[in-house]
Formats: sequence, C-alpha cells, structure tokens
Amino acid sequence: MDIGQRDFDAIIRAIRKEDSRYSAGAYYFLRQALDFSLKHLEKEERPSTSNHISGQELLEGIRLYALEQFGPMSFYLLKNWGVHACRDFGSIVFNLVESQVLGKTENDSPDDFKDGYDFESAFLEPFDPQRKPKYKKPRLR
Repeated sequence: MDIGQRDFDAIIRAIRKEDSRYSAGAYYFLRQALDFSLKHLEKEERPSTSNHISGQELLEGIRLYALEQFGPMSFYLLKNWGVHACRDFGSIVFNLVESQVLGKTENDSPDDFKDGYDFESAFLEPFDPQRKPKYKKPRLR
C-alpha cells in the first residue's frame, strides 16, 4: 500500500496511542529499512513475483541498514526507540499490518522475528577492535 507521509504520520500517532512501547522513530526507521531490504534483495536477483519478504530477510535488511546509516550508534539508537530485541521489530511490523500499512501472508507471524540475532553481537561487535565480529560492517556505496 502506498500511503502519503501525512497519512503515515497519522497512522503512527494512532498506533502509539494504543501501543506506546516504541517511539515514532522506530516506525519510520522500519519503513526505510523495509525499502532498503527490498532493494537489497532485488540486487541479489532474488526470484520473486511479489514485494513480500520473510521476517528473517527483513531482520537482516534492518541490521545492514542500521549499520550503514548509524554505524556504532545503531545499538543505542534502537534502544532509545524502545527496540531491544528482534521480537520488537516483529511487534512493530504487526502493528503496521493491523493498521493496513503492511500486508502479510497466512504464514506470517510475529514469531518469525523472535529467533533473530543478538543485538550486541549484531550492532556492537562489528565496531569492537577487541573482538572478532560475527557480523561484518556493511560496505557503504
């Protein structure tokens, strides 16, 4: 669904009246990370007939986008927005699904996000010179 910025702003305000766990910034970030993820998968020539991506694909796109945009501040910024674990992204996604901003298939569930990555490993280790990172820093274009 293609909605205008004003409509999105109003939807986020309405969502946050019902569920104030996450700041508005988390919703705007997720929307941008979703666009980034779709473009990233398109570049990898992933065969797809739709714009649907799995929870795990979105989580990886979120990780890459956060590191690219915010570098070592990603971990702290996400925490500031109320996002402490991958399952929080699932809650945000499904708040947007319930508001008809995003669609889902019958197989999609918030549980798709519960076994994602550890935030410290994903967002801090790539910048810690004392550790061998599990995840690599993203390449900037």
